[in-house]
Parts: sequence; structure tokens; C-alpha cells
Amino acid sequence: MEKVKIEPTNKTPRIELDHEAGLVKIEGRSIPENSFEFYKPIMAWLDEYSKSPNSSTLCTFKFEYFNTSSSKCILDIFRKLEQIHQNGSAVVVTWYYDEDDEDMQETGEDYKNIIKVPFKVIPNN
Repeated sequence: MEKVKIEPTNKTPRIELDHEAGLVKIEGRSIPENSFEFYKPIMAWLDEYSKSPNSSTLCTFKFEYFNTSSSKCILDIFRKLEQIHQNGSAVVVTWYYDEDDEDMQETGEDYKNIIKVPFKVIPNN
């Protein structure tokens, strides 16, 4: 599987997907014109990854801000990670938020309560 690296823009986050390292990393702002189109390649990569995942997958999410349509796509990503976890691979999600950003902290806690994978919500240093 190919590694995926997408550099950030003013409207889209930095994405890093690495099968060998078992890494899923998304950070930055997510306010694309069409969230579903933007996240489509990530979803396709996760579908392919789920066929032969690494024995453990480390997932890091560091959002400054995201819009409502991005939140749906993020939940879809979590659902795919949850399926990988339920199929026997270790998946750990770490949700980072700025210490003074209560909204992003609460959002992380909400996702943590929705999906069934080890999920840490941690303030940035």
C-alpha cells in the first residue's frame, strides 16, 4: 500500500497515512468546500488498509477547527478504525486539543463515547 501524505492548506488538514508504520494522522483545519470529496481518498485508503492492517494502528487527531460536514467524515473515519479494532488489530486513538479550547476537548470526549476503541483525549503541551 502506498503511503499517503497530503500537505495542509488554509481549508484542509495535513494527512499522513502509513500502512507499514500503522499510522493515521490528521491535523489542522478542516473546512473544505466539499468534505466528502476531500475525505474520499482517506476513506478508500482505510478500506484497503482494513483488509490487512498493521498489528497495531496509532491514530493521532489534532484539529484546530472543523466544520459540521467534516465532523461527519471524521466520525466515518472513526467507524472504520472501530471495525479494524473489532476485527482483532489493536487501534489506539489520541485526540489532541489546545488547553484553552473546551469545545475541541468536548468534541473529543463525545467521539470517545461513541466509538469502541481505546481513545485518549489529551491537551497539547
